[in-house]
Amino acid sequence: MKQQMKKIMMAGIILGTALNALAQTDPAPKATTTFTGSVDAYYRYNFNEPKTGTNNLTSFTNSVNSFELGMASLKVDHTVGKVSATLDLGFGKRAQEFSYNDVGTTLTAVKQAYVSYAPSNKLKFTFGKWATHCGWELLDAYSNRNYSMSYGFTFGPFFHTGLKADISLGGKSALMLGIANPVDYVSAPGSTKYIIAQFSTGSTNDKLKAYINFHGGTGLTQFNLVVNGTLSEQWSIVYDGSLNSTKIGAANSSWKSHALYFNYDPTKLFGLTLRADYFDDRKLSPLIAGGKNVFATTLSGNIKVDNLTIIPELRLDNAATAIFTKTTGAGTKSTVSFILAAVYKF
Repeated sequence: MKQQMKKIMMAGIILGTALNALAQTDPAPKATTTFTGSVDAYYRYNFNEPKTGTNNLTSFTNSVNSFELGMASLKVDHTVGKVSATLDLGFGKRAQEFSYNDVGTTLTAVKQAYVSYAPSNKLKFTFGKWATHCGWELLDAYSNRNYSMSYGFTFGPFFHTGLKADISLGGKSALMLGIANPVDYVSAPGSTKYIIAQFSTGSTNDKLKAYINFHGGTGLTQFNLVVNGTLSEQWSIVYDGSLNSTKIGAANSSWKSHALYFNYDPTKLFGLTLRADYFDDRKLSPLIAGGKNVFATTLSGNIKVDNLTIIPELRLDNAATAIFTKTTGAGTKSTVSFILAAVYKF
């Protein structure tokens, strides 16, 4: 009897120990899914009223005297523990221009698609297609205060497809290193791969942030610097500058761009942004025919009504040579455009 009681007690101890260990085991990580989306549309009028062409040399607003759909987007983010995935779809001319190498395929609708794994809070790996780290402006209209795009954005990279690692260096500093296909290619079998990198840092109060960006490899290098400073609750200023050298096949360009953004927000419902944008291609075969010393000044309003932002915009482009067109067809060194855009994010 005593022997049997000992066995029962021992079994109870073993069972209790096992249940206690099971109770201390971390539960399965909870999955979260987030849906976001946006729609933007615009009207653009060029005061030169060209009979041919649009007098537009930057991305996403290549129209004149026409109501246009910019893009309709839907983004899904899913996370389980240390693993996450993002699918970002876009439909419209904006998405097609972003994925211009894939026009004619369904890939033009895939703005971003990537999976990530974070083994710790200081390291994260990402594999897939994502928007470039270079520059201040972004593809989605709701992420920019100006509706039209800068020259630096237009001729820089749009996206990368590859593998990257984001590394926290402590405090406000971080490092990103990666390897990717040639710029703006989802598929590039047998091609030379390119290095991408970013060093970011900032002040402890986040009023000053800086990003040093790079992408390059055989035949291409680009260095980019972005500095974002918050002067007060109403005022902020951003600098975005790039140096690019490209010698790939027939492409032979060496350009630089500088853009300053002066932001003023007197209230939460209204803001103004003045962008001063300079672009210069010093090679004999420039990206823009005669595109040396191009300067664009853009003033944009941001009128906010709940999730809707209305953007009236006036833009003046000037060049050292007559790269724009008058109504008569004659060349001119300058042109003025007006844009009215509506951007909704949910």
